[in-house]
Amino acid sequence: MKRLLLYLTVIIAVPTQAQECLFDQKPVQDLVQDYANVLSDAEEQTLRQALIRFDDTTSTQILLVTVTDLCGYDKAEFTYTLGEKWGVGSSEFNNGLVIMVKPKEIDGKGEAYIATGYGLEGVLPDATAKQIIEKEMIPHFKNKEYYEGIHAAANVAMEIVAGEYSAGDYRTKDRWKAILVFAIFIGLFIFFIINKAGRARKYANTNGMTFWAAWSLLNASRGSHGGSYGDFSSGGGSFGGFGGGSFGGGGAGGSW
Repeated sequence: MKRLLLYLTVIIAVPTQAQECLFDQKPVQDLVQDYANVLSDAEEQTLRQALIRFDDTTSTQILLVTVTDLCGYDKAEFTYTLGEKWGVGSSEFNNGLVIMVKPKEIDGKGEAYIATGYGLEGVLPDATAKQIIEKEMIPHFKNKEYYEGIHAAANVAMEIVAGEYSAGDYRTKDRWKAILVFAIFIGLFIFFIINKAGRARKYANTNGMTFWAAWSLLNASRGSHGGSYGDFSSGGGSFGGFGGGSFGGGGAGGSW
């Protein structure tokens, strides 16, 4: 009798869990779905309008979704199953992309995954998706900056898919950027030293003091500068709905 009751409990529980999972529900025709409530209304709208414009110009659909529960699935299976069942991307090109974020909770770890439709697997390889997560998303997520991380990942994904640069360019650009920045820094430092040394020598000769005394006086003050953070531009438009794209398991994820 106990075995029968246990068997019936399992049979009843399994479909109940399945019904509660996001990808078993009727698709919500929206490219930004924040079930974890980590985005403000303004942030959602900014992301949404950028993705709608991208869909309109390239036919590539990028779904950004945050959740609090993976329904017992690992992050990879959950994300590409969501993309497959909801049909993200067009049925002709299978050019859908799903960026999933499960924020970190006190008793668990945060999860992120980028799933690529069949048609994007060559454009955005798994290694590149992994790099986007590790470089663009997780550093922000560790500081609870969910909008910044999602924004950065979506921006890079759109630039690669649109052909502004290739996945290979993305994987190597930071290395060359670091070399260039270092070279510029060294050049500016040398120029600064030579310029300061000339001024210190002239100041020392004019005022009858040693070179190092003049150097110390000329370097008594310091300057400072700041930077700015770019963002998506606002705009209008509406989303026409998912197009029936297919997913085969391509993508990559990470945790923090």
